[in-house]
Amino acid sequence: MQQRRWFLGLMAAVVASLALTTTAYAEDEAPDALIKRVSNEVLDTLKSDKSLRNGDLSKIIALVDNRIMPHVNFARMTASAVGPAWRQATPEQQKRLQDEFKTLLVRTYAGALSQVSDQTIAMKPLRANPDDKEIVVRSEIKGRGDPIQLDYRMEKTPGQGAGWKIYNINVLGVWLVDTYRSQFAQQINAKGIDGLIDILVEQNKTSANKKG
Repeated sequence: MQQRRWFLGLMAAVVASLALTTTAYAEDEAPDALIKRVSNEVLDTLKSDKSLRNGDLSKIIALVDNRIMPHVNFARMTASAVGPAWRQATPEQQKRLQDEFKTLLVRTYAGALSQVSDQTIAMKPLRANPDDKEIVVRSEIKGRGDPIQLDYRMEKTPGQGAGWKIYNINVLGVWLVDTYRSQFAQQINAKGIDGLIDILVEQNKTSANKKG
């Protein structure tokens, strides 16, 4: 559990650090080089930014809303977490699911940022062909305790804002989206799409109250 909380904190910092990445740079940068550079920037950012290290929720949300989303395919991440029911959801339901899922993840990250301190990242060899459009970038986080496996599913996107984008994350052998898909499927089967939205809203309200 301690390692999982630390991972969530690291991922929030990764998201925050991506604000430093320009689109033009990302277009030409290899995916493993991007992850390594950003992860190193994360560690430097945490050392110098006390508010991020302390989980300043408003600052994290602002970074996600204004700078980060272009670097993560969050629509794909949400659709995959919801599963087959996503195709039956109305556009309004899809928007609400995406908004509430993002809030859930951001609040979870914010609550764990204090777990990140003096870790370093080691990249594993990239197994990919030059023309691959989807790959897995594998890394290992080293610090206090046992090393932590941290991998990223990424896709190469064309057009405006082109570049490698993250759409799933693996910590200690468990893919984040797959974990939520299992949870969401149970809730959808019991209460439908609107029921899942209501549950996410309630979870986010509870989290906000605890923060307050």
